[in-house]
Amino acid sequence: MTSYHLLPVILCGGSGTRLWPLSRETYPKQFLALGGDGVSMLQDTATRLDGLDSSIPMKPPLVVCNSAHRFLAAQQLQEAGVDGAQLVLEPAGRNTAPALTLAAFAADSQAILLAMPADHVVANAGNLHQAVKEAWPLAQDGAMVTFGIVADRPETGYGYIQKAHPIVGTGAFSIQSFEEKPSLELAHSYVASGNYLWNSGLFMVRADQWLKAMAALQPAMFQACRSAMEHSSRDMDFIRPHSETFAACPADSIDYAVMEHLPGQEELDMPARVVPLDAGWSDLGAWDALWDVLPRDASGNAHAGQTLAIDTRDSLLFSETCLVATVGVDNLVVVATADAILVADKRKTQDVKKIVAELKTQKRSLASTHRKVHRPWGWYDSIDSGERFQVKRIVVHPGAQLSLQMHHHRAEHWIVVKGTAQVTNGDRTFLLGENESTFIPLGHVHRLANPGKVPLEIIEVQSGSYLAEDDIVRFEDTYGRIAE
Repeated sequence: MTSYHLLPVILCGGSGTRLWPLSRETYPKQFLALGGDGVSMLQDTATRLDGLDSSIPMKPPLVVCNSAHRFLAAQQLQEAGVDGAQLVLEPAGRNTAPALTLAAFAADSQAILLAMPADHVVANAGNLHQAVKEAWPLAQDGAMVTFGIVADRPETGYGYIQKAHPIVGTGAFSIQSFEEKPSLELAHSYVASGNYLWNSGLFMVRADQWLKAMAALQPAMFQACRSAMEHSSRDMDFIRPHSETFAACPADSIDYAVMEHLPGQEELDMPARVVPLDAGWSDLGAWDALWDVLPRDASGNAHAGQTLAIDTRDSLLFSETCLVATVGVDNLVVVATADAILVADKRKTQDVKKIVAELKTQKRSLASTHRKVHRPWGWYDSIDSGERFQVKRIVVHPGAQLSLQMHHHRAEHWIVVKGTAQVTNGDRTFLLGENESTFIPLGHVHRLANPGKVPLEIIEVQSGSYLAEDDIVRFEDTYGRIAE
């Protein structure tokens, strides 16, 4: 008898455009701490199965993420105390079916995959654990199991699963049909019938069963993923599928590629099952969904950061920086970041993605990047700029270092605010303490490192004719970015 183990597969792609300006391509929503507890959505997902019934053997998670987010994902997993995770780097976004297929090829033959998007909220982890326990024997027997959310309202933004017959001895059901996002009238009838569940995007399936289904139902996708993994490479702790091969892979979701084909496909010997889940689930697709899950005051307002609401009802006020104050408004979303402010009707938050599309049309960087930019060694914040100058606040993690580099068009002046800096400036390497500084002339090879045990913070003043980030020539880099 095969001894199976559970392999959580965290699907960490996506750009979260409907949560702009907080979520952007370089730092999308799965890396944000939206609940006010300092825990990102990725970290919450990676630790969600802690305390699962010990009768289900479980391995550390496998994370499928965008190559550009690899260091950010690795750092957040480390900060959350998640050891031994594998990271598979998608060369390009191709939706969830190819992502799960890459994971299945990376897994061993005894793995039962539990696909969990990194941008979901599950308020009651205990109920999820119980649902996973219900699904475990079904997945072992070869079923494709999804988890249907018990609907508490008529929701037009979700797909629905129609239950069929109960599976004897379990809490699961066979599946009658999958329904697209309905009209409000139809959604009311679904909820009233009690036979429909929201489609959660959570799936459990044996790795070998998933690959068999993909080979039968999506052969082009299967072949592209298989070839990409056969020609993959290892980069530090990352698995890199072959980029050109994967670029030819069709894009589709797990639902459309496989799940919705299974009812009636008896020849696949892969029954489709759904386990009802009532665990305070939300996919946080837009700002109104965040308003749903955050605590609210007596007037129905949800707050995060510095906010003040007077004669305001049923609104979301979210600030990363300045005070956000409202008077005499209802059903608004107001979000303030360091470089952008969003004001939207709470009933129109699905359309926030149109702002991002327009910013891209105008070729404005606000569509994809924040003022504060994260790097594998730490982060920098561009706090001021003008003609021929730019001022940055730079924080370097303990033990980390920037690349050995030079610039053709700018000089730099570094002032240490906190910690100890190890500076390479031309042919000299030396230490700087707090309130000490150095000047990096244009064209000098240089490097900044933090040899200490506390974060290093400096102020960098750049001056020159061209100050963009592409004026960096890297000679040596701890994080393998020279080839990029």
